[in-house]
Amino acid sequence: MPALFERIQAIAADVLEVPAAKITPESSPETIETWDSVHHLNLVLALEQEFSLQFEPEEIDQMKDIRHILEILGSKVA
Repeated sequence: MPALFERIQAIAADVLEVPAAKITPESSPETIETWDSVHHLNLVLALEQEFSLQFEPEEIDQMKDIRHILEILGSKVA
C-alpha cells in the first residue's frame, strides 16, 4: 500500500498546507495544527474526487488520522 499512502500523503499535504514529509500514518488533528474541521472536510472531498468514490458518514467519522484514512480508502479501492 505504499503507493496509496503516497497519494494520500500528497493530497493531505496540499489540503493541510504542510510539507508532505510532515504527513505520516500517525498524523492527526492533534499533530497537525492546520487540521481543523474545515480542512478535514476539504481533505475528505479531495480524496473523494481523487479516487472517484464517496465515503459514508460513519467512514468520515472514523477518519481520525492518516492511518484510518489509509485503511478505509484501501478497503474501498481494493
